[in-house]
Amino acid sequence: MKINRFFILVVSVLCFVTNIQAQKKGRVRITNGFSIQGGATLFDIITDNFETSQGVGFLGGLHATVDLPHKWYNVSLGMLFSQNNIGISARPALLSTQRDFIDFKVLAVQLNPLFHIKLLPKHITIQLGPSFQYNGELELDDRAQEGYFITNYTSLRAADITPISQINVNGVLGVSLGFKNFKVKAQYFYGFTNTLKNLDDEDLNTLGGASEFEGNTSVLVVGAELSF
Repeated sequence: MKINRFFILVVSVLCFVTNIQAQKKGRVRITNGFSIQGGATLFDIITDNFETSQGVGFLGGLHATVDLPHKWYNVSLGMLFSQNNIGISARPALLSTQRDFIDFKVLAVQLNPLFHIKLLPKHITIQLGPSFQYNGELELDDRAQEGYFITNYTSLRAADITPISQINVNGVLGVSLGFKNFKVKAQYFYGFTNTLKNLDDEDLNTLGGASEFEGNTSVLVVGAELSF
């Protein structure tokens, strides 16, 4: 609820400021709008600690846009909600030679202030900017696999690695193609922060593998947006 109220406040301020700018410019029409976005995600954690497999998830949200016809860019503020999935290699028993990718999920909300570079106004734009993310911990899809032993470690269990960092900062690069009110888009989110850093504070048994944890999230989003 706090996040939703913050988003509404920021959008209101954004609209107020751009309306004032439009009045000052006089001859320049600055237009505010809203867009709804949805799509699929390919999520991974780039790390040497674990063997991972990309998982398919989903994403949805909306953003407020400010169309600046006298500039070579537009700006937007978006809020996205996602469920991302990932497989991490593990074995069912301590001395087992069997390896399986067990499934984890992570829920996240992102606040994205972005610039939209106009390659072809209203048809092709490039998006770039930061993304501020709050996410939950890793959650096992199958609770029965909590005791699986993580590959690369002797006795580190699947349940041990769930408390990942919950506040992350990402960089965003994307492209949108289409028409004024409908576009297909692809975006790439790269995590600048170490999303596994919290595991260093868990006093885990790291026998057999690296004692320090480091990983950066990698998310490819493919979807569409409808603008109003």
